[in-house]
Amino acid sequence: MDYKATAQGVLDAIGGKENIVSAAHCATRLRLVIADNAKVNKEQLENVDGAKGVFEASGQLQIIFGTGTVNKVFDEFIALAGIEAGTKEDVKKAAASKQNIFLRLIKTLGDVFVPILPAIVASGLLMGLLEGLTKVIPGMAESNWYTFFHLMSSAALTFLPILIAVSTARVFGGNMFLAAVVGMIMIHPDLANAWDVGAVESAPILFSIGGYSIKLVGYQGHVIPVIISVWVMCFVEKKLHKVVPEILDLFVVPLASVLASGIVALLIVGPIFGQLETWVLQGASWLISVPFGIGGFFVGAVYAPTVVAGVHHMYNIIEQGFLSNGGANIWMPIATAVNVGQGAAALAVALKTRNKKLKSMAVPAAISAYMGITEPAIFGVNIRYKKPFIAGMVGGAVGGMFAALTHVGASAYGVTGIFGILITLPNSELGLGAWNIVNYIFTMLIATAAAFIVSFIWYKDEAPCEKDKVYSPLKGKAIALSQVKDETFAAGVLGQGFAVVPEAGKVVAPFNGKVTTLFETKHAIGVTSDDGIEVLIHVGLNTVALEGKYFTALVKEGDAVRKGQTLLTFDQKAIAAAGYDTTTPVIVTNADDYAAVEVLRKEGKVHFGEEVLRAEAKEAAPAEAPSESVQA
Repeated sequence: MDYKATAQGVLDAIGGKENIVSAAHCATRLRLVIADNAKVNKEQLENVDGAKGVFEASGQLQIIFGTGTVNKVFDEFIALAGIEAGTKEDVKKAAASKQNIFLRLIKTLGDVFVPILPAIVASGLLMGLLEGLTKVIPGMAESNWYTFFHLMSSAALTFLPILIAVSTARVFGGNMFLAAVVGMIMIHPDLANAWDVGAVESAPILFSIGGYSIKLVGYQGHVIPVIISVWVMCFVEKKLHKVVPEILDLFVVPLASVLASGIVALLIVGPIFGQLETWVLQGASWLISVPFGIGGFFVGAVYAPTVVAGVHHMYNIIEQGFLSNGGANIWMPIATAVNVGQGAAALAVALKTRNKKLKSMAVPAAISAYMGITEPAIFGVNIRYKKPFIAGMVGGAVGGMFAALTHVGASAYGVTGIFGILITLPNSELGLGAWNIVNYIFTMLIATAAAFIVSFIWYKDEAPCEKDKVYSPLKGKAIALSQVKDETFAAGVLGQGFAVVPEAGKVVAPFNGKVTTLFETKHAIGVTSDDGIEVLIHVGLNTVALEGKYFTALVKEGDAVRKGQTLLTFDQKAIAAAGYDTTTPVIVTNADDYAAVEVLRKEGKVHFGEEVLRAEAKEAAPAEAPSESVQA
């Protein structure tokens, strides 16, 4: 590959260097933030040499080149554009700054929650294993060993506000230890435990204004109040660092930051946003519990489009809220139905399509969806062909309905699909009965069946492009290239095609196009069609040795020609008398640019202007999935 030419092609297609805000690359993709997306020519970009796919995600224009290639293209790209190389984080920040405030808020929630997922998953798995042990070992629930393992499994949920506080400070650039203190303040033992209904009702009132009163109640199980309180702390801390003299910084900044955020947390943010969060959880719980599984059907249907929109991170709050309030996570099984539904739809495409490249993409994408990551299936296969994506939504809706009807729940979040079985084990503490895991498996099977059937019936391969046609430039007997008495042509080294044993000493244009190559010896001519197919017509074998004798060219390089127009003539009898074979190979030299080159006449009589070759245009390469999220 000419990396510089490829980089220039990208630069031209995106509207030039003036249209670049930021640029970086990962292991496989060139990541760009564009100033004006209207100036980007995606079709031109997809046709850049080496580009395997183009898509937009999280405010970034991403061009797939593959491992080992993207870095070389990137080096040439920044040199041509005259810009500095950025990091993936630089690009993410630049992309985020262009998004609307709602999307920025959703991204922030994702940035807060993703790092703490391992802790939540570990707690859920430990909880499931502990419940399993109590079934196997009678009396264990009454032993000190139960307490020993229970404190390990419940620690992350018990002290969740502290984890969220630390992660929030990391996102907003504040002191993570001061943030941890804010989290501790919000669940301090001096406050009534929010999970103890009796303690909350009898909690002392700090003050009242009219009908509004503030009780000394903790924020166990709450998320949004902690995030906002720590954001306030970070804001105050950074402002103070700028104005407080360095000699006083260590004393003043921590004191003022913690005091200000603590007061805001307990008197303003906590009461207001705690109530709002409670209403959101109540709404989600009500939706899923709508009779006849209608709520689960609705959530399962709309979930996948929210993944495409990149706003699915907001569901972390809902899932965490269910767990933090002492119940099971009833959102996760519906998410699993969505994931496996998209995976089954992609699998149906893989089994039905005749496109080898699409098949090779769809199979691993489907497997990935069953492991809990749906982006490869959604972005690489389903949404590209639309019908499989809708089929996946059908599977998610039907599976979600079953999950809602049977009240399937989980003991954690962050894990879906097959591995989700580990967190759907029976759990009496969360009210998950013995049938919970069985119903979870049935949820996956039902979603799979519905999505697969709809996708398999509905999906059809796109009709192959047949616009690139080649008509015979000679009259005579057609033979396969393998029969040509020249190893280079017979082995297909120069390209795919066929050969003609001519009956007339004339070569005509095989299509409308342009003369791109005319050998000085006139024995061979190259023409390119208006559609881009390149054909070499080589009159005779080893006839270059004749040095132009017996050949007459009627066109020159650069000439536009019409189908059937005479390009050159030759004295067939004189060439044969000189001891040369006049068999004429007709070769498509850029066959690699096409999905397939079909030879319509490998043997038998051919006439001038008879269709003899057909090149099927490549489909756009399936896009690699964005890797911004951990759980879809």
